[in-house]
Amino acid sequence: MWTFNKCLVVVAHPDDETLWAGGTMLMHSDSNWTVITLCRASDPDRAPKFSKAMEIYGARGDMGDLDDSPEQPPLSSRDIRRTLLNLLPPARFDLVLTHGFQGEYTSHLRHEETGKAVLALWESGDIAAGELWRFAYEDGGGKYAPRAIADADFMTTLPHDIWQQKHDIITQTYGFGLDSFESKATTKQEAFWCFRARARRT
Repeated sequence: MWTFNKCLVVVAHPDDETLWAGGTMLMHSDSNWTVITLCRASDPDRAPKFSKAMEIYGARGDMGDLDDSPEQPPLSSRDIRRTLLNLLPPARFDLVLTHGFQGEYTSHLRHEETGKAVLALWESGDIAAGELWRFAYEDGGGKYAPRAIADADFMTTLPHDIWQQKHDIITQTYGFGLDSFESKATTKQEAFWCFRARARRT
């Protein structure tokens, strides 16, 4: 049963929230959603599309502007931490969703950095939340489009109408083509590794 009211999604890029958790957000639209993306605030194309996506989700959205150049130079943990703390609302959350340590496909450094930073802030108490769920996807080392990991702690198959709405956000709101990586990565199953605060802080 879904028991979460105040929910936070922290991702590297606008569209990650939809690719890896959009169906979950749509199925639980009565929850109070906040979405933080660490990159692309100054992107004149992606930033307004992110705002439109947040309107569809009925979510609060905030954007950072960390480096997201194609070369992907590593970011300092200090810069990621500062950006996250500046974007976080002063609230306690029931649930936080974020990237896994290995990202969701081969490979994107920003996904990996984001997942590690969020976990560290949650463990330190700087992100106050009862549970943290990390996206659980893999692509066989780049052999196929990302798919949900079958033995993840939690996995749900999206109803067709929810998946279609999720796909529409990727292809119509964000504007990715039907043959794009993003379209092919719009999974019909969503999966997460789940961690509870009480179990981690004994």
